[in-house]
Amino acid sequence: MIKHTIILPTYNEKENINEMIDKILANVDNVEIIVSDDNSPDKTWEIVKDRNLDNVRVIRRFKNKGVAPAIYDAIKIAKGDNIIWMDADLSMPPEMIPKMINALKKNDIAVGSRYIKGGKDKRSLVRIFTSRAVNLFANIVLNFKVLDYDSGFVAVKKIVFNKIRFNPKGHGEYCIEFLYKAGKKGYKIKEIPFKFTERTKGKSKSNQYFHSILKYGWVYGIKILSLRFKRV
Repeated sequence: MIKHTIILPTYNEKENINEMIDKILANVDNVEIIVSDDNSPDKTWEIVKDRNLDNVRVIRRFKNKGVAPAIYDAIKIAKGDNIIWMDADLSMPPEMIPKMINALKKNDIAVGSRYIKGGKDKRSLVRIFTSRAVNLFANIVLNFKVLDYDSGFVAVKKIVFNKIRFNPKGHGEYCIEFLYKAGKKGYKIKEIPFKFTERTKGKSKSNQYFHSILKYGWVYGIKILSLRFKRV
């Protein structure tokens, strides 16, 4: 019986994916890994498939591409009692996964957090500023129950999805919506500090252009306002 499912949404991660998988397997027992790949031109999906590992599955996605739908598709087939999703570019340390899982013993959701004591955001200044601004706005408009609403590094007891719908839309606003709804429903959320770093290999999908960062910030802001004034 599989206890934990680790979901890795990927697009052009051939330079990182093998190291990421190896580190997860070295740190987590009784685990399956689902690589949910948006038909990467660099054939990330093929690299994983060719390894032919018993506890690693690949979803090769051709439609409705994006981070949120990639995670959603993997959740639908996950076998683990606990589901964890995170970036595959090694910016989120796989060594943190056991701490996230341990937090689920007394909580329903664990969030890898850059903004509680012990956490740190070590990316470029413009990305730090944008993320800080989004989270400050989220806390002012929604509540201060979660300091890192758009973390993207989340561990959840699978049974939570029986009550909380995962919205398979968007880049990071899905995370804000999911955590806010879970908090409103009374699920216990624990933030675990971690250090978020820039990738060292491959190209970031959200850091290529300054206007893209501003666009995400605007979209997140609209989502936050809609959550505040919508019945959850």
